[in-house]
Amino acid sequence: MTEFKLPELGENIETASVIKILVAIGDQIAKDQPVMELETDKATIELPSSFAGTVQKIHVKEGDQAKVGQTILTIETNSAEPKTADKKPASAAATAEKRKVEEKPQPVSPSQPKESKKEAPAAPKSGSAGATKSFEFRVPELGENIESASVVKILVAVGDKIEKDQSVVELETDKATVEVPSPVSGVVRSIPLKAGGTAKVGDVIMILDGVAEVSVAQPVQEKTKEVSKPEVPEAKAPEPPTPAQVQQPVETAQQPVILSLHGRHAPAAPSVRKLAREIGIDINLVTGSGPGGRISIEDVKKHAKRLNTERPAGGGPIPVTLPDFAKWGEIERQAMTNVRQKTAQQMARAWSNVPQVTQFDKADITDLEEHRKRLGQRVELAGGKLTVTAVLVKVVASGLKSFPQFNASIDMAKNEIILKKYYNIGIAVDTDRGLLVPVIRDADTKNIVHLSKDLADLAEKARNKKLTLEEMQGGTFTITNLGGIGGTGFSPIVNHPEVAILGVSRSSVEAIYKDGQFSPRTMLPLSLSYDHRLIDGADAARFLRWIAEALQDPFLLALEG
Repeated sequence: MTEFKLPELGENIETASVIKILVAIGDQIAKDQPVMELETDKATIELPSSFAGTVQKIHVKEGDQAKVGQTILTIETNSAEPKTADKKPASAAATAEKRKVEEKPQPVSPSQPKESKKEAPAAPKSGSAGATKSFEFRVPELGENIESASVVKILVAVGDKIEKDQSVVELETDKATVEVPSPVSGVVRSIPLKAGGTAKVGDVIMILDGVAEVSVAQPVQEKTKEVSKPEVPEAKAPEPPTPAQVQQPVETAQQPVILSLHGRHAPAAPSVRKLAREIGIDINLVTGSGPGGRISIEDVKKHAKRLNTERPAGGGPIPVTLPDFAKWGEIERQAMTNVRQKTAQQMARAWSNVPQVTQFDKADITDLEEHRKRLGQRVELAGGKLTVTAVLVKVVASGLKSFPQFNASIDMAKNEIILKKYYNIGIAVDTDRGLLVPVIRDADTKNIVHLSKDLADLAEKARNKKLTLEEMQGGTFTITNLGGIGGTGFSPIVNHPEVAILGVSRSSVEAIYKDGQFSPRTMLPLSLSYDHRLIDGADAARFLRWIAEALQDPFLLALEG
């Protein structure tokens, strides 16, 4: 048995936080394979094993503070491995040597001689030893405020040879299912992710061998900044480098390449990060007041205080302790999908922040239905379907120009109204994963035929899990139509930070008194929920009546739209 102890991590660094353990008891590990992720007050690093063998015991757990010299793993080494007594000094010396090299103006590799910089460009051309390397491909940034995703499917297997830009894993975020492509070519050595699990941004997706070229510029620079501040000035070009300019691969003689695909890595000590986690603050959203934007405990406290000040009276939902439902009978627990979790959070946020009122009305669409039947085939030839929703998109886009306060957002922190000069209409789509809201952009510039085609394309993408995040962002007003299912009316919740949403229920034939007599008319129930902080009831009634009259008399749309 061999004890693998935490080596020296840098001058005056005696402890490190254990962020993530990358191996498990019983795992076969190779020499220089990363076994855990540590965070010091200067950087987040991955610790490679000094031994090859089988993990027998893990002496630390995630969240612990590990001290330099503390035993972190017990490994049953291969017969060729040296004993602990011989190995420990070598590990400490190697770590010290690593730090010395890092302090030199060379952001490439802790153990590589300075001349390796000159040799690096030749590596992709050569097939000789040292020209290829290992590469840890991590989960990249998936969108704003998205920190994790469900692993839907692994598209490759260990031993597969993959090409650059080949999709390797399918992930489901809060809003969409995306395929993640590999930034390099190589052979799959291992795949830490498991289908059905959850992957955080920055988690290792897979380790690739035989990587001949690494051109992921931004991660390289981020890692350089974390390891040693003195390296930054010399690592920079005279102008800010672009991804096409930085081609310097990170390489060592024995260690795998470790690139961070995180977005912004907030500069903060472990104690500061711990405080932020304990009080529920996203450390990456805190503005640091220290050198280089370094975040202090006071910065975290000020950020939390500002959030509490901006929070509306009444706050958010109060946590509720549920009873033990199993006492009264059989129960089944099901995990919420990412889409359902996001929907629950967004609806709770909207209900807590927006004082909502719903206005109801009905539109006589008898004539509109005749036009739909007569012109529907023409729209189908163009690849769309002439539905009431498609007509409503055009009507609403025109109505928003006459009632600009409905195409706005409200900023209570600055006491300002944000009036938007573009008209992007979100359409709520019912899928087997939950409610998705793709957005039709610039709806005011398109005719109903084009809108019908866009609507059909987005709905198909939503149901086939092909929607991108871009296609669900930037909406200014939302329409939700439950007419295909049923119901006579409902109160939709405003999709904050929008200020209004139009609900549509099932139409029905009613006896309407018109021109001195009762006659059968097809009536469409409409419901408009709105943010009462910005919109008054009278304005809501006028806007909804405008919508109803535009549906009743299409000439009004051409006249005023």
